[in-house]
Amino acid sequence: MDYPLLNVFWTVMWVFLWVMWFMLLFRIIGDIFRDDSLSGWGKAGWTALVVVLPFLGCFVYLIARGKGMGQRTLDRARRNEREFQEHVRAAAGASGGTTGHVEELSKLADLKNHGDITAAEYERAKEKVLVG
Repeated sequence: MDYPLLNVFWTVMWVFLWVMWFMLLFRIIGDIFRDDSLSGWGKAGWTALVVVLPFLGCFVYLIARGKGMGQRTLDRARRNEREFQEHVRAAAGASGGTTGHVEELSKLADLKNHGDITAAEYERAKEKVLVG
């Protein structure tokens, strides 16, 4: 097989640039459609520019709206994190009554494992926690 090392290097570089180009293109098109401040005509115009003249369209989009692109991504990540935290708090609040029982049972198990209470005392205390 006669394929010099320099040709392998160039092939890998072009494949890398090709993949990077598609990632940039998808990122820009995704940002166009996620931006709530753009009207439908604005989205159609930017999409047409990026699809018809991809290099020029991407460069113009990055120059005109690149800073806002990063800010929108940051805002979306913060919003997702806030929604996740609210969901976790709501889920923890729904089962908040059992958290105290789990902690008490854990303490009782530690006492039993250290030999501070007997197995019978552990069972009586466990019944009190589970009933109350």
